[in-house]
Amino acid sequence: MAAEDLPSQFDVVILGTGLTESVIAAACSRVGQSVLHLDRRNYYAGNWASFTFNGLLSWIEEYKNQQEVQIAESEQVWRSLIDEGEDVMPLTSVDSTISNLEVFSYASEEEEKDETKTPLTSCQPVNAETESEETKGGSTEGQDTCTGDDATESNGKTQNEEHQEQHTSEIAEPSQSQDEKEPQPISSPADPPVEVEKKITYQKLLKEGRRFNIDLVSKLMYSRGALVDLLIKSNVSRYAEFKNISRILTCRNGKVEQVPCSRADVFASKQLTVVEKRMLMKFLTFCLDFEQHPEEYQDYSEKPFSEFLKSKKLTENLQDFILHSIAMVTQQTLTEEGLKATQHFLRCLGRYGNTPFLFPLYGLGEIPQCFCRMCAVFGGIYCLRHSVQCLVVDKGSNKVKAVIDTRGQKIGCSHFVVEDSYIRDEQRQSTAYRQISRAVLITDRSVLPSESDQQISLVTIPPVGSSAPAVRMVELCSSSMTCMPGTYLVHLTCSSSGTAQEDLAPVVSQLFDVPAIPGEEPSGGSEERSKPAVLWVMYFNMRDTSAQDSSGYSLPSNVHVCTGPDSGLGSNYSIKLAESVFHHLLPDEDFCPPAPNPEDIIYDGDGPQAEGSGFDESNNTEEDKSQAEEEKSPSTESSEPAEMDSVTQETPLDTSPPSEE
Repeated sequence: MAAEDLPSQFDVVILGTGLTESVIAAACSRVGQSVLHLDRRNYYAGNWASFTFNGLLSWIEEYKNQQEVQIAESEQVWRSLIDEGEDVMPLTSVDSTISNLEVFSYASEEEEKDETKTPLTSCQPVNAETESEETKGGSTEGQDTCTGDDATESNGKTQNEEHQEQHTSEIAEPSQSQDEKEPQPISSPADPPVEVEKKITYQKLLKEGRRFNIDLVSKLMYSRGALVDLLIKSNVSRYAEFKNISRILTCRNGKVEQVPCSRADVFASKQLTVVEKRMLMKFLTFCLDFEQHPEEYQDYSEKPFSEFLKSKKLTENLQDFILHSIAMVTQQTLTEEGLKATQHFLRCLGRYGNTPFLFPLYGLGEIPQCFCRMCAVFGGIYCLRHSVQCLVVDKGSNKVKAVIDTRGQKIGCSHFVVEDSYIRDEQRQSTAYRQISRAVLITDRSVLPSESDQQISLVTIPPVGSSAPAVRMVELCSSSMTCMPGTYLVHLTCSSSGTAQEDLAPVVSQLFDVPAIPGEEPSGGSEERSKPAVLWVMYFNMRDTSAQDSSGYSLPSNVHVCTGPDSGLGSNYSIKLAESVFHHLLPDEDFCPPAPNPEDIIYDGDGPQAEGSGFDESNNTEEDKSQAEEEKSPSTESSEPAEMDSVTQETPLDTSPPSEE
C-alpha cells in the first residue's frame, strides 16, 4: 500500500516507534482496534534503536546536519483542510532529545593488511559492496508502509532474522577456493602454535560494521520484570532470542572484581572471608522476606539504606556490594526502598541463570520491533519517514478528531498517542528536564579477562564523591551479536551532572587505556597493558522526561504522551506506562492477550479442522503429532543462546538464598 492511499479513519494513530508506543500499538491491534503507526525516522525504535556501526555513523551525520523545518511554509496547506469549529495544534519537526554528542576514534587509520594470510573463520567478513548498501538503522528502511500479514514478510522482519540470514550466507560462501590457498609452512608437531594478535584498525571496524548492533539506550531485562512477563504473556517472545548476563562486577579502589550474589558465588568467592560469607548469607536471607520482620528495620524507615547496612555490622566490603551491585541504589535511598530492591534482585536469581538479568541478542532495539511485528500481524499499518504535522482539535469538546500528516492528508482518529519528543515546549508546563549521560565504547579486551571470552558483564562503578552519580557499565561480547569477534561493546550510563563527556571520560580513563592522540596505539605492548584499549568512543546526553506526568502537558484529553527511556536499569517504567495508556484508551479490554501460535490458528475451509472450537488432533497422523511436539519443545543446550520460547518454560531453580547453616 502506498502512503498516499492511507485510509482516512483509524481508531488510534500512534506517532513514534519507541518501546512504549510499540507496546501500545501491539496491545490495541491485538484487541481489534485499527492502528496507524508512524515515525519521522527511517528506522524503528526511536531512542531505543540499535544501529550497525556504519548505520550509527550515518545517524551521527544526520544529527549534526539536522535543522529546524520551517513550519510557516506548510501552514497554508493546514488552513485549507480545517473546517469551521476546528483548531490546529502543530507538532515539532526536529528531535532535540540528544545533545552534546562527541565522537573519538583511537583505532589506527592505516590500511588493513592482506586477509588471505589470516586463518579462515566460520563467518567471513562482509565485503565492501555489501557495506556500501548499509542501512541506517533497523532492517526496515527500504519500505515505507506495510499492513497486516504483509508486514511479516517485509518490514515486519526483525534485525534478528536478517542477521541470521546473513550469517548463513556468509558460512556458505568460502573466501577462497582450494586451489587459491597459499602453501603453508610445515611445522613439527612439537612446535607450539604461534598466535599472532591481529591489530584492529578503523578500516576493519568499517568493514565488519554489520556485526555491530549498538544501542542508543542501555538496559537489561530482569528475569521477573514487567518486560519479561509481558513478552511471555503476549507470546511476542517467539520473535526474539536472549542471552544470560553471566557476571556482575564492581569496581573498588580502581580494581574490578566479581560480586557474589548467588549461593554458589558466595561460597566460591575469594574476595570474602568466611565470616563475611556467613554475614552476607544471613542478610540476604533476611531481605528475601523482610516484610515479615518489621522490627528489624522500622527504626530506619525514614533513614538511608546505607545507614541500615552499617547498623547490621556489615563490613565495608559487604556494604559496597549490597548498596551498589545488588540493590543498585544511591546513598540517599531510604531503607525500605533499598530492601525492596534487594528482594527483587534475589527473587530474579535462578529463573534463567545465575544472575537476575537477560539481554536480547542483536541489541535492545529488537524488542520494540517485536511488538511492531505483532501489531502488523493483526492489521496495524506502518509508515516510516512519515510524520504528523499538526493535530486537528474540535473546539467544542477539546478533543483531537484528526491529524494532518506530512503529505497533506487529513486522517481521522479517536485517540492520538505521541512520543514526548514531538511535543513543543509551549505545550509543556515545565521545560526543566533531567538528562542521562551515555558513552558507547568499542574495546579490544574485557575489563576482567577470564577463561571464557564470551562473558556479558554488568559493572557498577560507585560514585567518587557524595554528589557524584554511580556509573553503570554493561560490557557485551561478540556472542551477544552486538560486536565483531575480538572486540567488546561497552555501554556507560549515569544521571547527568554535566555533559556526558565530563561525567564519563574520567571513568573511561580509569578503566581503559585511552591513547593521548586519536589513531595512536595505546601505550605499551599487548602483554604490558593492564587495561583494555579503547578503539572508538561516543559520548552524548539523552533527555529523560520520565518524571513528567499527563498533567504536565497542555494537550487535548484524548492525546496520550509517552515519555522516552528513563535512567533505570530495567524497563518496568516504560511497560507500566504503556499499560496505563492502554487502559485509558480501552478500559474494558485485556492488555496484550496472548497471540495464538501459528499451528493453533484455524482457517475457514480447512476441512474437518475448521469444525469445532479447537484443533482436532484426531485428524493428524502419528508422524504429524511427533513433528509438532518436536517444534514445540525448546532447545536446552546451554551453549546456544536462550530462545525466548524456552524462557517461557521457567527453570526449576531455587531462587532463595540458603539458610545460615
